[in-house]
Amino acid sequence: MKKNILPHLTALTLSMSAFSASSEVLLLAETGFIIENKIQVKADRETAWQVFTRDVGLWWPSDHTWWGDAKGLSIDTFAGGCFCEKSAGKSAEHMRISFVDPTHLMRMTGGLGPLQGMGMYGALEWDFKSQGEVTEVTMTYKVNGINPGGFEKLAPVVDKVQALQLGGLKQRLQNL
Repeated sequence: MKKNILPHLTALTLSMSAFSASSEVLLLAETGFIIENKIQVKADRETAWQVFTRDVGLWWPSDHTWWGDAKGLSIDTFAGGCFCEKSAGKSAEHMRISFVDPTHLMRMTGGLGPLQGMGMYGALEWDFKSQGEVTEVTMTYKVNGINPGGFEKLAPVVDKVQALQLGGLKQRLQNL
């Protein structure tokens, strides 16, 4: 049975207006897409990195988890580690950590959310750059796979969801 997940992804973007992150679909191809989201925060790079890795349960939106509670999320800070979720004996590996340069860059591989079940695979980079008292965090997701419906509708929805997620990080950093 073929299941269309686009309506479910679209529903996840309803609360986007509360967060501000620049977002853009950089590339749309027959076998995937590249999206980029950026935020700037008044925080040093070390603080931004620590909140990103240690406080993921406080900034990632709970409605973008498998079991509705972001407090079950964790991000390991070493290659081979996991961006994982646990809840009452259940667990999910959202992505595998493949590269870590602390306070500068983390690369994760895999498929986030519904993309995992669709057989999509990607590289998600979190890049932290400081300019004085401001840190820019850039989230770039390069996704590939086969989608019978194409990526023209899917890529912008994933882009908006990632803007929401990155907006959660921004809000958490602004509230410190």
